[in-house]
Amino acid sequence: MNLRLLSLAETDLMDGFHFYECNAPNVGSYFLESLFSDIESLRLYAGYHRKSAGFYRALSRRFPYVIYYRLTTTEIQVWRVLDGRRDPAWIKRQLKKHRKS
Repeated sequence: MNLRLLSLAETDLMDGFHFYECNAPNVGSYFLESLFSDIESLRLYAGYHRKSAGFYRALSRRFPYVIYYRLTTTEIQVWRVLDGRRDPAWIKRQLKKHRKS
């Protein structure tokens, strides 16, 4: 199955990279490596995660980030990669903006 990272998810990843890189050198690179590994694991585990706000919700193994994705018949679409420490109401608003029912 194809794996597609949507532009919002790419922006989320770059925001996370900059946050961690500003706090400690090279941690931003480790953040990206870890999250890309978590995203790549969706090829094996897509659809096994619980749903939230219309998206599947996969937790990162090393960082407090949540990968929100959808499945179609041909691909796994990663919509957002959000910091799980954010206000849950803010996260729901971010997801609701982009949810297609």
